[in-house]
Amino acid sequence: MDTSKIRALLHQGLCIPAHPLALNAQRRLDERRQRALTRYYVAAGVGGLAVGVHTTQFAIRDPGVGLFSPVLALAAEEMDRVSRPLARIAGICGDTPQATREAALLLEYRYDAGLLSLGALAHASEEKLIAHCQAVSEVIPIIGFYLQPSVGGRTLSHAFWQRFAEIENVVAIKIAPFNRYQTLDVIRAVTEVGRSDIALYTGNDDNIVADLITPFEVGGGTRRIIGGLLGHWSVWTRKAVELLQRCQREPASPDLLRLGTQVTDTNAAFFDAVHGFRGCIAGLHEVLRRQGLLEGIWCLDPQEGLSPGQKEQIDRVYASYPHLHDDDFIDQYRDEWLR
Repeated sequence: MDTSKIRALLHQGLCIPAHPLALNAQRRLDERRQRALTRYYVAAGVGGLAVGVHTTQFAIRDPGVGLFSPVLALAAEEMDRVSRPLARIAGICGDTPQATREAALLLEYRYDAGLLSLGALAHASEEKLIAHCQAVSEVIPIIGFYLQPSVGGRTLSHAFWQRFAEIENVVAIKIAPFNRYQTLDVIRAVTEVGRSDIALYTGNDDNIVADLITPFEVGGGTRRIIGGLLGHWSVWTRKAVELLQRCQREPASPDLLRLGTQVTDTNAAFFDAVHGFRGCIAGLHEVLRRQGLLEGIWCLDPQEGLSPGQKEQIDRVYASYPHLHDDDFIDQYRDEWLR
């Protein structure tokens, strides 16, 4: 399996937003706005998209919903229109039979790699997890995903990440435990194994800037987290692209660290950190609704919405950090994207 194309792309250090799901008031797919979101991200300058992931809502796979394939197809069609290369990533879930079927489907829609969720194997041994990852990697290149336990992840050992990094068709790891010790576990494991071809991406939405500007001297070498694959970057995306470029271009400074705390503060509002992230998807939808890209904040689950006080927190960060939003950019092109 030739992984050279996706490896080369990922090693450029990309801004990769996790793609939301656009629904109408009947909680059915709003194709026009779904396409508009993809067009927005491309116009904002992202280096790739992650589709069918948590931000897209895992329930798109449910038989009664049936949106996994349509959503993959819509994003693929829009990415096909783009002349520059994009990293085409999609989520993979479920036990090994489901995950390998999803991996095969991704290939049909010309995706480059699968972001592999281990949520369905919550009680499996690490030995079984490695076997699962190996099986999926034989179908499509995979991106590892260290997900925080509070939203369905589990704690994984340093030894697990060493063995994971030894799988040939691993092209990247999204490090998203929201925990500095566990973040170091992954970086050290990959460095010790000597896999310089595995790109490290932050998924730590609570520590984006710090991850991007830190040289990690662990495991007998120095590694950098070179890009981000983030739900947070599905909003205010034009500014996220600029932020990543600045982190790659400039040395660490008090000003960048100050900016990093502001980004974390906005994430607390969008992701509803105070309520254990219950309103994280609805919070992102609320921002996109305010910008006119979504009609409403509807989720597939009627019980999923903004938490008490979350709207006011989004009001607060909007007012506090006007330099972080891209409303003017969206106002300029929104009608074109919605055509």
